Amino acid sequence: MMNCWKTVNINKEFGLNRLYLMSFLTGLLSFLLLYLPFSMFHGTHDMKDHGFLPLLVILFFLPSMHRLMHILPLILFYKRLRVNFKFRKRVIPTFTYQCKSKLSKQTSIMMALAPTLFITIPALIMACVFPKYYAYLILFASVNIGISFSDYLYLNYFARAPRKCIIENAKEGYDILVQQREA
Repeated sequence: MMNCWKTVNINKEFGLNRLYLMSFLTGLLSFLLLYLPFSMFHGTHDMKDHGFLPLLVILFFLPSMHRLMHILPLILFYKRLRVNFKFRKRVIPTFTYQCKSKLSKQTSIMMALAPTLFITIPALIMACVFPKYYAYLILFASVNIGISFSDYLYLNYFARAPRKCIIENAKEGYDILVQQREA
C-alpha cells in the first residue's frame, strides 16, 4: 500500500503570474550571462542574418519541442502515455500528455531534465561550433532555459524525495508516493 509523501503543484504553490515572471527573468538572465562569454570567444566573426521571420518561427515552435523532449524519456523507458493534440486559439499548436503508469524517481528526474539535455546543451555546443549563428543559438537556449524554470522547480522536489518513491502524474501536478511500512 502506498502513502502520499507530498503532492507537488507549483502553479498553486507559487502562482501562475509569479511563475511566468520568474521564467521570463531566468531566460533573460541566462541570455545576458551566456551572450557575453560567447561573444568574447567568437570575437569579430561575421554574423549570418536571415531576418526576423525565421527566428520567430523557431521560437513559435520551441514550446512544442520542449514538451516533446519531456515525452522522449517516457517513450524510451516504454511507459504508457496519452497525448492530446489541439490548437489553442485556432493557431497555436499545443498538446498535453499524461503518463498512465507510475514513474520511478530516476525516470521522473530524467523526464524533467530532458529539455535541458536535448535542447539547451546541444544549442550551446552548436553556438561554439557555428560562430556565424551563435547569437541565434544562445537566444534559442536562453528561451528554453526560461521555459524550463518550472521543470527545475519540479526537479528540486523530485531530487529531495525518498529514494524508493514512486511519482504519479496527478491532475494538476505530481504525487510522490512511498511504500507504507508494515506495523
